[in-house]
Amino acid sequence: MQTIIENLQKHFQVVSYHQQRENLGFLIASKEVAVGLITHLRDYEGFAHLVLLTAVDWIEDEHFQLTYLLHHPEKKVDLGVRVMISRENAEMYSIHHLWEQARTYQRELREMFGINFPGSPDVDKPFILEGWEEIPPYRRDFDTKEYSEKTYFPRPGRETHDPAEYMKKKLYPNE
Repeated sequence: MQTIIENLQKHFQVVSYHQQRENLGFLIASKEVAVGLITHLRDYEGFAHLVLLTAVDWIEDEHFQLTYLLHHPEKKVDLGVRVMISRENAEMYSIHHLWEQARTYQRELREMFGINFPGSPDVDKPFILEGWEEIPPYRRDFDTKEYSEKTYFPRPGRETHDPAEYMKKKLYPNE
């Protein structure tokens, strides 16, 4: 893996690299070089499979972290490419031209986090949440409790299982 990282550093600005374990590493690259770097990994370094594309909401730092996890089938190693993008203008270049399944990941991230991928096919079509009008539900500022209280009414016969109360009843049934 070290040889691959050294090759990348010759061609791209890699912010940092962390070896998680023998067959898994993560690097951080800027938004501007990410697509070129990922293309290089696929075309020249042998990372033929996009395992996943996911996001983390770092609300305190006002950015999203996108992680592109790539797999090299011959060397049996995985490399995560992490890219930080602004929460305020959550937009990233599309990689649907590199792997067909990327468009599905990008559609999901658009709907669940509000991250836009301009030019990605069907990115604006509903994916899971047809008719959703609220803030994207995977953003950390989405209040799930408030949403459920506003959306769902209490029904007779339903009971809560507050862990503390539930365990008291289980442990001390006669009290």
